[in-house]
Amino acid sequence: MKELYLTDCYMKEFDATVESVKDDKFVVLDNTAFYPNSGGQPHDTGMIVREDGTEFPVSYVAKFEGNISHEVTTSGLKAGDKVKGIIDWNRRYLFMQYHTACHILSAIIHNETGAKISGNQLGEDKTRVDFNLEDFDREQIKSYEGKVNEIIDRKIPVSIDIMPREEAFKIPSVIKLKDAFPPEIEDIRVISIPDVDTQACGGTHIANTGDIPHIEIIKAENKGKNNRRVYFKFR
Repeated sequence: MKELYLTDCYMKEFDATVESVKDDKFVVLDNTAFYPNSGGQPHDTGMIVREDGTEFPVSYVAKFEGNISHEVTTSGLKAGDKVKGIIDWNRRYLFMQYHTACHILSAIIHNETGAKISGNQLGEDKTRVDFNLEDFDREQIKSYEGKVNEIIDRKIPVSIDIMPREEAFKIPSVIKLKDAFPPEIEDIRVISIPDVDTQACGGTHIANTGDIPHIEIIKAENKGKNNRRVYFKFR
């Protein structure tokens, strides 16, 4: 299966052939632009349209045994059917904005405190960043809001590069994750925001920081020993 979103986050529609259907609702295509639920980014929704015009709404997308499965709410698709995939663009674009904003905020937290980012979860109304930090200063964390918005206002281009693993491991921020990549993974996808952040990531991203709304940090939580969580939303 070819994962089209890895090289083109802005692809809204694509042509495909149904490879298999399980239980009349779990559909595997030969290629897809639908993003599967993973890495803190929720799955895409949208529509699969058969060439006869029949529509099959996509309610959930996830990866199972190496294949991306599209759960549809209408039965009838068969292996060999020619289809068009249509992404719910408003949902996808919002997650692209949130995901890039998350990278910016995570980079600022790390650069300011040395904290290791331990996770994130994108949402439609707000997004969270988890990190490990001994000292928890809410005033300091609130100050990161303006620093993120300043980077947004600089309208920095965001690049996506598929690099051979040895080349990617020359990047300091990527080599920290070296053990997370099994030897069979030959190429690594790297997201770069010049002078801000460079890291390996499989999610979808905006092409320019200027296309992200200003953020507002709305909550900071202490989740236990050294475990911190920050929520932000768009203004």
